[in-house]
Amino acid sequence: MVKLNKIYTRTGDDGTTGLVTGPRRLKHDLRVDAYGTVDETNSAIGIARLHTGALPELDAMLFRIQNDLFDLGADLATPDTGEKASWEPLRIVQSQVDRLESEIDTLNAGLDPLTSFVLPGGSPAAAYLHLARTVSRRAERLMVELSKIEGEIVGAPALKYINRLSDFLFVASRYANDGGKADILWVPGKNR
Repeated sequence: MVKLNKIYTRTGDDGTTGLVTGPRRLKHDLRVDAYGTVDETNSAIGIARLHTGALPELDAMLFRIQNDLFDLGADLATPDTGEKASWEPLRIVQSQVDRLESEIDTLNAGLDPLTSFVLPGGSPAAAYLHLARTVSRRAERLMVELSKIEGEIVGAPALKYINRLSDFLFVASRYANDGGKADILWVPGKNR
């Protein structure tokens, strides 16, 4: 368990931050940017949850996802060097991806098929879930970019998880919009 009794350490005053395994990286390093954007996704979900109290099933799913996102941040903050560690690093695993897929299917089961793209909005919960979705897509782009750098390993389950997360958040936004009935549909060329 993590124990935080001192919040500031002054070690980052030089523009670097420490990874779990000890090495320091610049705060604008792509790996740091990736797990920082995962954290930003988590915060956006936290704001959405302020509006999901009337949807306890969805709120419980979002709460589990927030915990998973800390796991994902820990995964990214602990680079896989290909060498056996003296301890078991926390990694995203396939069962977390599978649960997300199952929850997508559960939420999507009662939604009418879409006839157009959905504009972000509707209920406050849906609007914030759309915001979280777009932030998670940015996290995914950063993670994919990181995975393409030689020597920077990002686990396949972590990449699958962040990809499924944006799908989940899209379906969750529709679910939060009165089961999709309050979705605002895009009308191509409407304002020409």
